Amino acid sequence: MTAHTSHIDMTTIGAEFPILQQKIEGNPLVYLDNAATTQKPLAVIQAMTDYYMQCNSNVHRGAHHLADEATRRYEQARDTVAAFIHAADRSEVIWTSGTTEAINIVANGIAQRLKSGDEVLVTEMEHHANLVTWQQACLRSGATLKVAPIHDNGALDTEAFSALLSEKTKLVALPHVSNALGTVNPIHSLTQQAKAYGALVLIDGAQGIAHGGVDVQDIGCDFYAFSGHKLFGPTGVGVLWGKADVLQDWPVWQTGGEMIARVTYQESTWGELPNRLEAGTPNIAGVIGLAAAIDWFNRLDLAAVQSHERALLAYATEQAHSIDGLRIVGTAPDKIGVFSFIMQDSHPADIGFLLDKQGVAIRTGSHCAQPLMQRLGLPGTARASFSVYNTLEEVDVLFVALKKAQQMLA
Repeated sequence: MTAHTSHIDMTTIGAEFPILQQKIEGNPLVYLDNAATTQKPLAVIQAMTDYYMQCNSNVHRGAHHLADEATRRYEQARDTVAAFIHAADRSEVIWTSGTTEAINIVANGIAQRLKSGDEVLVTEMEHHANLVTWQQACLRSGATLKVAPIHDNGALDTEAFSALLSEKTKLVALPHVSNALGTVNPIHSLTQQAKAYGALVLIDGAQGIAHGGVDVQDIGCDFYAFSGHKLFGPTGVGVLWGKADVLQDWPVWQTGGEMIARVTYQESTWGELPNRLEAGTPNIAGVIGLAAAIDWFNRLDLAAVQSHERALLAYATEQAHSIDGLRIVGTAPDKIGVFSFIMQDSHPADIGFLLDKQGVAIRTGSHCAQPLMQRLGLPGTARASFSVYNTLEEVDVLFVALKKAQQMLA
């Protein structure tokens, strides 16, 4: 192995993830599907268990100890998220079921404000959640959806992006990181360009959040959306961050309990942020688990984490040259640990099946990015995606398994 890891103690980190200790088909599990969902450390599992065992109760307005304690942990979690992404105020953190719901909250509001002649700008590398949602908002409002192209290496064509901006652009939605290619977009400069035209900007942070260093104030965007389960937290919980002055009169997404100020049989008024966008009983255990995941992540050396993930990607890229007919899909100069590829005369689904039989978990298909695959002229790819608990030795296992699969498929 020629790549160099950082000073992270990988043995210690791996031991914190119970699921990684098992065997698949008699082989030690090598989990390389982190772009789909990350595994959960014991700290997260224990935090959620403690909630259910010690203070399971609905939050807010309870007149007993359990409700008070549940509310304290729940709202403390909001503070944890606000600090993690450098929000200006805790009220800007809105709990959602994940990135998809967060984007839909924004799309629901923008659809009520768009009109014929207005434009929404996205990119060719979008996940369906950040494409179909705006597509439907434009169909409802009569606005036009514009799509900024990418280069063949998977990098955004920033000149074309700039050329598509105009006074007609009312919202720009783009990914921090492409889930299918690993491309890291220059979101700071792209946001500045969009804001110069008065457009709102939403960043799909589903893939970017787990790599740390997100500062929403520095980015300058209006919205940043992410999911807990891609940040070592539980499924079914996520965050919509939005600037307070934008969210305070944003059209409500759902109505019901929690989000009201006053109700009569004739009319209702909505509460203040963040409650006005959080109708119903929330995923309390999920919120607490997400905060525990952030606390766990914050204990790591961020520079070391990022260096380690770059080393894994660099080593996989180097190893790719050892397999004839393997082509990496997505070679942008700035990318994170997503290793998408195709192998000549081998269907991605067959590759995934044969790797699973050897204990290696990857993902195959279009990765919820069918238009991107059409742009690249591919039916789909095989995708290995790396996280902090993966090792260079596991990259070796991946390529040994790929060579065996290639022999079987020849």
